[in-house]
Amino acid sequence: MAFSNSFSFAFCFCFSVILLSFYANATDVSHDGRAITIDGKRRLLLSGSIHYPRSTPQMWPDLIKKSKEGGLDTIETYVFWNVHEPVRRQYDFTGNLDLVRFLKTVQDEGLYAVLRIGPYVCAEWNYGGLPVWLHNLPGCEIRTANDVYMNEMKNFTTLIVDMMKKEKLFASQGGPIIIAQIENEYGNVQSYYGDAGKAYMNWCANFAESLDIGVPWIMCQQSDAPQPMSQDVDRKLDLILRFKSWGGKDPLRTAEDLAFSVARFFQLGGTFQNYYMYHGGTNFDRTAAAYVTTTYDYDAPLDEYGNLNQPKWGHLKELHQILKSLEYTLTHGNVTTTNFDNSVSATVYATNESSSCFLGNANSTTDATITFQGNTYTIPAWSVSILPDCKTEGYNTAKVNTQTTVKVKVGNKAEDEPESLAWLWRPETIDDTRILAKGEITANQLLDQKVAGDDASDYLWYMTSVHLKKDDPIWSKNMTLRVNGTGFILHAYVNGEYVGSQWAQYNVYNYVFEKSVKLHPGKNIISLLSATVGFPNYGGGFEEIKTGISGPVVLVGQNGDETVIKDLSAHKWSYKVGLHGLKNKLFSTDSRYATKWSTENLPVNRMLTWYKATFKAPLGTDPVVVDLQGLGKGHAWINGHSIGRYWPSYLSYDTDCSLDACDYRGTYDNNKCSFNCGNPTQRWYHVPRSFMEKGENAFVLFEEFGGNPSLVNFQTIQVGTVCAHAYEKHTVELACEGRPISAIKFASFGNPQGICGSFEKGSCDSGRALSILKKARMRGQGEMLDQRF
Repeated sequence: MAFSNSFSFAFCFCFSVILLSFYANATDVSHDGRAITIDGKRRLLLSGSIHYPRSTPQMWPDLIKKSKEGGLDTIETYVFWNVHEPVRRQYDFTGNLDLVRFLKTVQDEGLYAVLRIGPYVCAEWNYGGLPVWLHNLPGCEIRTANDVYMNEMKNFTTLIVDMMKKEKLFASQGGPIIIAQIENEYGNVQSYYGDAGKAYMNWCANFAESLDIGVPWIMCQQSDAPQPMSQDVDRKLDLILRFKSWGGKDPLRTAEDLAFSVARFFQLGGTFQNYYMYHGGTNFDRTAAAYVTTTYDYDAPLDEYGNLNQPKWGHLKELHQILKSLEYTLTHGNVTTTNFDNSVSATVYATNESSSCFLGNANSTTDATITFQGNTYTIPAWSVSILPDCKTEGYNTAKVNTQTTVKVKVGNKAEDEPESLAWLWRPETIDDTRILAKGEITANQLLDQKVAGDDASDYLWYMTSVHLKKDDPIWSKNMTLRVNGTGFILHAYVNGEYVGSQWAQYNVYNYVFEKSVKLHPGKNIISLLSATVGFPNYGGGFEEIKTGISGPVVLVGQNGDETVIKDLSAHKWSYKVGLHGLKNKLFSTDSRYATKWSTENLPVNRMLTWYKATFKAPLGTDPVVVDLQGLGKGHAWINGHSIGRYWPSYLSYDTDCSLDACDYRGTYDNNKCSFNCGNPTQRWYHVPRSFMEKGENAFVLFEEFGGNPSLVNFQTIQVGTVCAHAYEKHTVELACEGRPISAIKFASFGNPQGICGSFEKGSCDSGRALSILKKARMRGQGEMLDQRF
C-alpha cells in the first residue's frame, strides 16, 4: 500500500539467504548489494503493481501485455487474505480471486512477478486485507507477538506458499516469482507494539525462511529487518500516485513529475523501481477501505478500464527503453557525481567499455544551463536529462514527446435500446427493526460493529426500548436523541418514524448526531441503522478504532432550567446484521425472493429502496461505465456481480482545483494539479464487459439515501481528442486506438500555448503546419511526419 501521507520513498529490501532448489529451468535469484541478480547477472528492474481482485480475469492478459509494451519486466501484487478466507477455513480462489491464473498470465507474457503475501497489505483495502473474523477470535491481537494471530497468519501464508509451489510458480522452480514479501510496512508502526513488535518481526523472518521457497524474502519499510534477512534501503523506489476518498478531489500526478522521480532515482543509484499503481482498477463489492471510493484508477499509466493513460504511459515507456539500454552500465559502472549551483548535478556511470550520464535539475523554478565535459546543456527546472553516451541528450523528463489522449463518454449504442431505462422497484422491509425491534442477538451494551456484524454486511441495526412516565425527570416536550457514532453513517428511527441521518468524513470518523424526537408515555422504540463504508486499514492498532455506534446514546430533556440526560448505552440492545434485501439476494438473477417488483408509482428520493431494470450491453468492445448521477448512496449489481458502492451525492471539496494552471515542479502532493472540485466525487462506475451477457442484462440498485434513478444510463469510454508536442529532432506519432482520425483541428509550428483540447497559437508560428498535416492525413492514416515546417 501507499501510506496515505507518503508520495515517493524507498522501500527496505531485506533479503534472505538463497536456498537453491533443483527444478528444470530453475532461476537463481539473489542480491549483491548493488542490484538484484538473476542467474548471476545484475538486473535493472522496472515493476508495476496490478492487483488481480481489482480487475477481471478477462482483463488480465491485456493489462499485462500493455505493461510489457510499456517497458515493464515485473508485475507486483499483494495477496488479499480477507477475500480468500472470508470465513475461517473456507477459501475462495475463483473468478478474479484466481491468483494462480493471474500469475500464470504474467508468466505467459514473459514477465517476472513480486508476490507480496503480507498477509497484511494495507492497500486502501478493507481492514488492510485482514479478515475481520480475526478481531473476534478469543485472545487474538493482530500484527504482534500473539500466538492466536501468528497461528492464523502462519496457516494462510503457508497455504499460499504451498499453492505456489504446487503450481511451480517460484523462480527456483522455473516460475515467474522472483521475490516474496512477508508482512508489510511494519517499520512504520512497530513502535506502537513495543517489544512485542520486535519479537513479532523476528518471528516473521524465521517463519518465512522456514518455508524454503528458493527466492529472496523481503520486508517493506523495515530498516531493522532481522537476520537472516539483509538490508538495502536505497535500491528500490515505490512511486506513489494517489487514490481518492469520498469527498476528495481528483489528483493528477503529471507525466513530467513522475518521470522526474523515476529518472532521479536511477541517477542516485537505484536499480529496482515499482509503480504503485501501474493499473489501479476498481474496488468491486465491499473491498474498499474506510471512505475510499469505488474507483481505484490512481491516475495510473493504465487507467481503471485498462486503457493507455496518455501521455503518462508513453512518456514512461520512452524512459524505460533508455534505462534498459543502460542496464549494464548502471549496474556495473563506477559512479561519480558533480554538484553545480541551484540543485543541479551531473552523475556519470562509467565502465571500461562505456559511460552514461544523468544531468539533474532539482530546482523547482529555474532552468539551468551548464557546461559539462566541454558541452553546454540546458536542463529545465525539475527535470533530468539522460545522455546515454555522455554527449547527446537521449531523453528529458520535462519534454513529453508522446500523445495526450482525451477520453470521452458516449451514450449507449445497443440495438433497439430505449433512451431511458424502465425501472421496477420495491421497498426494503424494515418494520421488524424500526417498529418491532426484532434482532438476532442481544447485549446490555453497545457493541462494536466488527464484533456484532463480523463484516457480513455494511449494515447493522442497533435497537432498544425505553419506558417513560410523565413524571420522569427527563420528560419534556423538547427532547432530543444524541448519538455518538463512528459508523460511519447513521440513520435514526424513533417509534417507527425517521428522525434523521448523519455521516462522518474521511479520516475523521467520530461524529455526534442530535435531533429532536417525539416520545410518548410508555414504551418507545429506538432503532439506529449503522452503515460502514469500509473499515480502517492503516496505523498501529487500527483494528481498535471503534466502528458502529460507539456511544454514549442518550436522551436529553429539560426539567425547568435543568438539562436532564438519560443514558441508554447500558440498556438491553438488540442487533440485526444486514438488510432483508441483501439476505434474500435481491440483486441475484436466481434469487427466489426477487420476484415481487412493482411498476406502479416509481418513487424518487425514497430511502432504503431497491430498483431494478434491464438493459442491453453497448455494442463494440470499448469499456463500459454506468452514470449514476441523481442517485444518493448505495450499492449496484450487474447480473448479480457487484460493481461496488456508489455515492454520487457526495461532492468533492469545492476549493483549490488547479488543473488549468498546473505547475508540476516541486515536491508532489495530492493537492497539486487537482481537479473535479464541487462535482460528485465519483459519478461513473466501471461495468466490466465480462459481467454482461449478449442479450438482456439485469441491473439492480440498493438506494440507501434516496435518489432519482431516471437519469441513470450506460456509456462507453472512447477516444475524443489526441494531441501532442513534438520536440526538435524527435518524431511523435498520433493514434486514436484503432479508430480513424476524423479531423485535424489545430497545428502550430512555433510556440503554441494552452493544454490539449484548448491550444492557441503563440507569438511565433510557421503558418503552414495545419495545411501540411491535413494533406498528410488525406494521403493516408498513420503516416509518420518529420517536423520540417
